[in-house]
Amino acid sequence: MNSSTRSAGRTLWVAVRAMAVFTLLCGLGYTLVVTGIGQLVFPGQANGSLVTDSDGEVVGSTLIGQGFVDENGDPLPEYFQSRPSAAGDGWDGASSSGTNLGPENEDLVAAIEQLRQEIAEFDGVSVEDVPADAVTSSASGLDPDISPEYAAIQVDRIAAARGLSVAEVEDLVAAHTDGRDLGYLGEPTVNVLELNLALDELKG
Repeated sequence: MNSSTRSAGRTLWVAVRAMAVFTLLCGLGYTLVVTGIGQLVFPGQANGSLVTDSDGEVVGSTLIGQGFVDENGDPLPEYFQSRPSAAGDGWDGASSSGTNLGPENEDLVAAIEQLRQEIAEFDGVSVEDVPADAVTSSASGLDPDISPEYAAIQVDRIAAARGLSVAEVEDLVAAHTDGRDLGYLGEPTVNVLELNLALDELKG
């Protein structure tokens, strides 16, 4: 065996050992370390931010929106309603997407106007009081939050449907309104799933 062959063999052996070491370090070691830190420091987020009801049953995630509708797809009057969803048939976690329609698309404009009328009638408010997030889907179609303005126009309807006072429902909305991140980033939001679960824990 000449020197060039031996040199090539050593180079190959070094490369194989380096690949094995870095595969263990980066592919296995790094993954285990990051997963361990996530489970230790942020266990809820690391496990999907799952939400359970009073019986301990998993009912969703704080990160993924869902519809509060009956078997026919009609909104349930006793629950706060989420933003519209263009993900699959609606709030489909396996088909996250927006409408892909531009703001001047005639079909989109017509759908928004129709939905605005339906929401105004459903919540007993004027069309002008229906906020933008009530009639437009997010880019993912799975936004779990609504604006405090959208929550506010639903209060009277929910209070009547559940036999609660308006003040009780307003207090619940206020308690579940999250402010801007770091005090100045983004807008205040209300997590619909958490708010509806809190509603179920009230009498009525």
